[in-house]
Amino acid sequence: MSQIGRPAEPDKRTLRREFLAVRNRLTADDVREAGVALAGRALELPELARARTVAAYVSVGSEPGTLALLDALRARDVHVLLPALLPDNDLDWGAYTGEGSLARVQHGGKMALFEPAGERLGPDAVTTADVVLLPGLAVDARGMRLGRGGGSYDRVLARLERADAHPALVVLLYDTEVVERVPAQAHDRPVHAVVTPSGVRRFPST
Repeated sequence: MSQIGRPAEPDKRTLRREFLAVRNRLTADDVREAGVALAGRALELPELARARTVAAYVSVGSEPGTLALLDALRARDVHVLLPALLPDNDLDWGAYTGEGSLARVQHGGKMALFEPAGERLGPDAVTTADVVLLPGLAVDARGMRLGRGGGSYDRVLARLERADAHPALVVLLYDTEVVERVPAQAHDRPVHAVVTPSGVRRFPST
């Protein structure tokens, strides 16, 4: 029951529109510079320094750029896994071996994605990762992540839980996307850290 006089908490859909509107005002130079800074910050994470396998993703549009980070991880001989979107919105995985290993894939009316062009390793491949890098639109002071709403990474997190796998969960965002609170549901899981161009913030384990 709502409380009279208390403003309603914005719903996820409204917040997604607001964060995307801000991202869409960024220039290509803004995105590129943020990606370089983000890679530098992320590589300072001890979890990434000791990781042998990292599940990541290729940024698209105005998302914080990830290619610099992917190439830096490869230069450290890290096995980098990238997602491929399945028809039911679940994710398969393949290896990243450089920009030449990517294919641009158009999924119906959705945004085109860059996916691994080589062998598919199966949805369970993510359970071998030491670190999972998550896309998102915001994260709050509890470590709760606001995603785009497709549910793909909810499935990934549920798969990790079923497999009793415990990789470090790290979301990559712009500085302005670390906020006090985002709406969360019972199935949502907190991340362990957020990396932005200006630094790293860790969240207490729950």
